[in-house]
Amino acid sequence: MNKLVSAFLIGGVFGLGIAVSGMINPAKVLNFFDIAGSWDPSLIFVMGGGLAVAFSGYRLVFGWRKAPVFETAFAPPTRRTIDGQLVGGAAIFGIGWGIAGFCPGGAIPALGLGYSATPIFVAAVIAGIVVARFARARLLRPASA
Repeated sequence: MNKLVSAFLIGGVFGLGIAVSGMINPAKVLNFFDIAGSWDPSLIFVMGGGLAVAFSGYRLVFGWRKAPVFETAFAPPTRRTIDGQLVGGAAIFGIGWGIAGFCPGGAIPALGLGYSATPIFVAAVIAGIVVARFARARLLRPASA
C-alpha cells in the first residue's frame, strides 16, 4: 500500500510540474519545434531543470541508500548498447511527439484540460504499446525445430 501511495504522490508531483511548466499544452510544445516560425525555447529550460533535478536526485539517493525504500535493491539498466530497438523507439517517440505535441507523460495530466485530441492520443499510445508487445513477442520468439 505504501508503494502505491508513493507512486501516486510522485506521479502527482510530476503532473503538477508538467502543468505549471505549460508542457501539457500541445501548442507550446509544437512551438518549440517550429524554429522558423513562432519558436518557444521554454521547453529547453523545462528539460534542463528536469535533468538537473534528476542528476542531483540520483547522486543523492545512490550515495545515501543501499536500496530503495519499498524494494530490496536498485534496478538500474544493465544494457548499455545502442541498438535498433533503442534508436527505432526513440525515433517513433520523437516523431509522435513532434506530430501531436504530447509526450505520454504530459498527456496524462492534460486529460483533465478537455483538449479533444488528448484522449485520442492516449488511446493511440495504449494501442501502440499493445501492438509493440505483440510484434516483439512474435519477432523475438525462438524458432521451433
